[in-house]
Amino acid sequence: MEESNYVLGLDISTKTIGIALFEDLGDRGELKLLHHVAPKVKPKPKSKLQELCDKANIFEDEFLNKYADIGISRVVIEEPLLRSNNVYTVATLLRFNGMICRSVYETLGVVPEFISSYDSRAYGFPELLQKRKFKKNGEPLSENAIKKNKPVLFGDYPYDVDKKSVIWEKVAELEPKIVWLYDKKKMLKKENYDMTDAYVCVIAYMNKEGYWKK
Repeated sequence: MEESNYVLGLDISTKTIGIALFEDLGDRGELKLLHHVAPKVKPKPKSKLQELCDKANIFEDEFLNKYADIGISRVVIEEPLLRSNNVYTVATLLRFNGMICRSVYETLGVVPEFISSYDSRAYGFPELLQKRKFKKNGEPLSENAIKKNKPVLFGDYPYDVDKKSVIWEKVAELEPKIVWLYDKKKMLKKENYDMTDAYVCVIAYMNKEGYWKK
C-alpha cells in the first residue's frame, strides 16, 4: 500500500500557531485538519526566552509529536510580517519562528519552506488581484486612471477592508464542513484567522510551485 504524503501549513505568532494539514493527492490537496495551538506557560517565567522555549515545547507536545508518524513530507510557513516599529517585538517573533522551525526539523525531519504573506494571498486566491476603481475617499476613478492602474491585492475592495475576514470568507466557501470558533458574543475568534492563514499558505505555495493545479 502506497504511503500518504501530507503537507503541513503553519502561521506562527507567539500567541497562536495556526495549523492546516493537507493530504497531497498529486495535482491537488485535501484538507484533513484545520487546527491551532495557543501555548500558555504557567506560571509565567521571568525570562521571555524561557517562555518562548516552553511555548515551543508545548507546540511539540500538543501537535508535532502526535502527527510525527503520519507521513508529513513538506512544511510551509508563512513568513512573519515585520512591520512593527518595536524592534523587540520583531526580534521576539523571529526568535520564536526559528524555534518552531527547529522543532519541525527535529520532530518531523523536514526542513520548512516559506512563503510571503503577499504571495500567500496572490497565489492562494488570484482573483483578489484587481485594479483599483475608486479613490480612498470612495470617489470613482476615470477610465483612463483605471487603465493605468496595476492589479493589487484586494483592489476590488474598499481601502479599509478587513483583509483577514475576506480570506476567512474564501476559505469558508471552500471548506463548508469546518466548524468555526465563536466567542460568547457570537463573533469569530481571532484563532480562526490564524488557521485560515495556515490554510492559504499551503495552497498558495503548492500552486506557486506548480505541484497542485488551482
